[in-house]
Amino acid sequence: MFALSSGDLHGRILGCADGPASFNAEATAAGLSVISCDPLYSFSGNAIRQRISETCDIIIDQIRRNQDEFVWTSIRSIEELRQLRMASMERFLADYETGKQERRYVDAELPHLPFADRAFDLALCSHFLFLYSGQLSEDVHVAAIRDMARVATEVRVFPLLALGRERSLHVDAVQRRLQADGCLVNIEKVPYEFQRGGNEMMRIRRCL
Repeated sequence: MFALSSGDLHGRILGCADGPASFNAEATAAGLSVISCDPLYSFSGNAIRQRISETCDIIIDQIRRNQDEFVWTSIRSIEELRQLRMASMERFLADYETGKQERRYVDAELPHLPFADRAFDLALCSHFLFLYSGQLSEDVHVAAIRDMARVATEVRVFPLLALGRERSLHVDAVQRRLQADGCLVNIEKVPYEFQRGGNEMMRIRRCL
C-alpha cells in the first residue's frame, strides 16, 4: 500500500496510528528498524486482546454488508480476510510486550509526536488520516502531516478515501497547504487496492 522499496525498508521507519498490526513485529524479525506509535499502546496486551475479541465480528459484519466496496482479488473472501486479520493481530500480540520494553511500541498520537526532528527516514500512516475525514478536520490533517514531516525526511499516507469509498474532501486542501509550506507533495498510485478506488497515497517530502 505504500509502494515500499528495499531501500525504503532499510531506513529508520515510523508507523503512525499503527494499531494492532504486525508490520513492526515482521520488520523487526527481518532486522529492520521500525517504531510504531498509537494511543492504543497505553493498554496492556490482555486489554488489547479483549478489545480485538469484542470488535472483530462487528467489523467483519460491516464488511460483509458492504462487500461491493472492496476488491476481492488478492484477498478472495470475507473468511480469508478474517483469517488474515486475526493472524496479523496474533503476530502483533506475540511481539507487543517485548516491543514495549524495547520502545518499539510508543504511546503517542498525532499531531504531537514525541520524537526529535529528522529522527526517521520515513513516516507511514495508513487507514487513519483521510479515512476519518468526517471526524478529523482539515486543520488536524495538516497539523498531523506537518509533525510527521518534522520527524521524518519523507511521509506517506494511504489511502486517500474517506469512509464510504469517496475521495476525502481534505486531500486537495491539505496538498495546497503543505506545498505552501515548501513541501514537495505528490499523489501516487500504488500496487494495492482492497477498498475499491483506494489505490493512491500522498507522498510528502520536505524541500530544504
